[in-house]
Amino acid sequence: MALSSSQHWPFSPTQDSLNGSLRTTPVQLHLIRNPSPSQSRSPFPSLSLNASKAPSPQTQVTGPPLVVVGSANADIYVEIDRLPKEGETVSAKHGQTLAGGKGANQAACGGKLSYPTYFVGQVGEDAHGKLISEALKDGGVCLDHLSTVSAAPTGHAVVMLQSDGQNSIIIVGREIPDFVNIQVAKVRPLEKF
Repeated sequence: MALSSSQHWPFSPTQDSLNGSLRTTPVQLHLIRNPSPSQSRSPFPSLSLNASKAPSPQTQVTGPPLVVVGSANADIYVEIDRLPKEGETVSAKHGQTLAGGKGANQAACGGKLSYPTYFVGQVGEDAHGKLISEALKDGGVCLDHLSTVSAAPTGHAVVMLQSDGQNSIIIVGREIPDFVNIQVAKVRPLEKF
């Protein structure tokens, strides 16, 4: 299923309950589902934003920033025909490692929409942590509250995507580290983040 480039969602200026406003240029949304995943560069169903239209000078974003508290994991995707049976080894048709985690994914969406976005989370001082930090930074996310620690590796997940579209996920490490939960519990309302 795909929305063609002629179908877009134009947004007009709106006022939110906090008296902020959001004015944007049209955004084109495309849902890409490749029937032959192993033959494409990105073999997994994905939603992409067509950002070919640069924001106009009228584009304004006011109001509170988007602050996302959550997990940041390296997602190791493997495309398989079926799950292995106990004691069995199966070969993957394709595999790749991408920045992920529910919180990091949400923050990346906010940043890519040019909304002031902060991410509160933790990564390890390792290759996966670097992958996630770079992806968030490239996506326009402020990383002032992303902690990089040497005492624990970055969490990661093995995502086994079967040919029928079903997936199974194994998470290695805590989804949200204790320090993040403690930090959130101590938060008090602030005028500015």
